[in-house]
Amino acid sequence: MGKVVVTGRIPEAALETLRAEHEVDAWAGSESIGREELLARVAGADAVVSLLTERVDGELLDAAGPQLKVVSNVAVGYDNIDVPACTERGVTATNTPGVLTEATADIAFGLILMATRRLGEGERLIRSGQAWKWGMFFLLGSGLQGKTLGIVGMGGIGQATARRARAFGMDVVYQSRSEIAPGVAAELGARRVELDELLAVSDVVSVHCPYGPATHHLIGAEQLAAMKGTAYLVNTARGPIVDEAALAAALRDGVIAGAGLDVFEKEPQVHPELLDLENVALVPHLGSATVETRTAMAVLAAENSLAVLRDEQPPTPIG
Repeated sequence: MGKVVVTGRIPEAALETLRAEHEVDAWAGSESIGREELLARVAGADAVVSLLTERVDGELLDAAGPQLKVVSNVAVGYDNIDVPACTERGVTATNTPGVLTEATADIAFGLILMATRRLGEGERLIRSGQAWKWGMFFLLGSGLQGKTLGIVGMGGIGQATARRARAFGMDVVYQSRSEIAPGVAAELGARRVELDELLAVSDVVSVHCPYGPATHHLIGAEQLAAMKGTAYLVNTARGPIVDEAALAAALRDGVIAGAGLDVFEKEPQVHPELLDLENVALVPHLGSATVETRTAMAVLAAENSLAVLRDEQPPTPIG
């Protein structure tokens, strides 16, 4: 029986899956585990089930020891994991793609609606107790029918967001490292373009690409200036893909009409200028936050760990 260290609270179904075959040391604190505590706990672990709040680097891998076989991230993104360091030490790294696609696309489209229809502003007005009265020009937003959605990163979540856009009568363009399958492109009516064209023609730009050195501040002041003045930006991928300071300035100065953010550069911190703006909807990294999705993510991470410890191919290895 091996030792599995879980770095944060995960659904009980995943813990039961792990306990059926191995000893489990799971952090149960309401706050994220401290770094020193984490390094101490992973010592002697055969598997580590990690949350995106924990940095898995050479220091942690060495603290675990040479018997460590697998790191299973409970997330589709894995910018918190030093994958080359894992490879160098013979440790398999896995993530949880697929199971959070629909939930994250729901949040992306929810933010599109919040931003374009000014729903956050409306709710804040009601809760503030201010007097209000219906009028023809009261809190006017922007409709989506006949507008263009530009998707940056056309993986599973991008495609799921495009399907929702089509249901709302939107046209779709996308920028991605590779073309999607012809049948999918036909279903979505999606046209592949370069980022410059996408920014210029889109009424809403939704970010779904992975985060890494090549996409750090992919959307900055120059890209925001290239968007329509009536356009909106939504980010449900990773915070540092968007330059928050540049976005705050663009929203303040009317360079673009509005934005919706589920992720932030330095979570849980939010750029203070964004907090003072009415034309941005802000939610605290809720992309996969449904009971069903978070359970499926954790169980998949557990299954990845168990497979490697059985010397089997894990369902969803990174790379």
